[in-house]
Amino acid sequence: MSERVEDLYPSRLGGTPRILDRVDPVVYGKPGSNAPLSAEDTAFYERNGYLFIPEFFSSKDIAAYSAEMQALRRDRSLADKPWTITERGSGDIRSIFRVHDISPVFGQLCRDPRLVAIAEYLLDDQVYIHQSRVNYKPGFRGREFYWHSDFETWHVEDGMPRMRALSMSITLSENLETNGPLMIVPGSHKRFVSCVGRTPRDHYKSSLIKQEYGIPDDDSLMTLINDGGIDVPKGPPGSLLLFDCNVMHGSNSNITPFPRSNVFFVFNSLKNRVVRPFSGMPPRPEFIAARQSIAPIDARSLAA
Repeated sequence: MSERVEDLYPSRLGGTPRILDRVDPVVYGKPGSNAPLSAEDTAFYERNGYLFIPEFFSSKDIAAYSAEMQALRRDRSLADKPWTITERGSGDIRSIFRVHDISPVFGQLCRDPRLVAIAEYLLDDQVYIHQSRVNYKPGFRGREFYWHSDFETWHVEDGMPRMRALSMSITLSENLETNGPLMIVPGSHKRFVSCVGRTPRDHYKSSLIKQEYGIPDDDSLMTLINDGGIDVPKGPPGSLLLFDCNVMHGSNSNITPFPRSNVFFVFNSLKNRVVRPFSGMPPRPEFIAARQSIAPIDARSLAA
């Protein structure tokens, strides 16, 4: 899909930030007795832009996923690949992208019928993996990642037309208040912060380490946080965090001895496939944003 469509969420087009109202639904599906989330959980997600489900996966499952993540981090053949991101200074591996293609274990995990059913319900469509990665924030030296909306980047740099995508993060270690967990601004998903500046060519090469374009201005952040506050989902390994594509989030550095890790999948609606980037720049590589390798995942066929 390469045609140009109307830009409903303009960003990085000038020097004045703006806060725009969201024009897309948050929950596309209809709650009911067969829905994979309760009416209460659905309402919480719609209102806050996220849902945290502790201990969604068993300890046995998480042991296998953690072992796979560590095996990937030790794999020297991956160290110099463009889809492997390292910390500035230390060289520690921070993220490995396209893990659902690289790893059969994570390839199967993203097809877990429970995950796919939730994604299909909230987006009311068949879904595919727009992006996948494992994230590892080491103890003592794990760097922060500043406040941002994923959708702002996916829209401007990847060409995702509408807010019809969501992320699922499966915790592989305990999320503590102190080890740099994800912080979320509840309700921020219902507004879009149009950011200043213009996207440089190949911005992804630096933004995956430290984002400098597409970050909200201080006044807009203050408005969102004054209205919604800041939530910090905390829980044991195996917990599932769902969050809307446009919710404002970020994380502090980790100066504790306790590392934090997760595996992360972005589910996008088939009706929301990426088009040409709204920045006018060439699209980011396939390992960051699926453009060619788009295949729907069918939870029903995998449940047998």
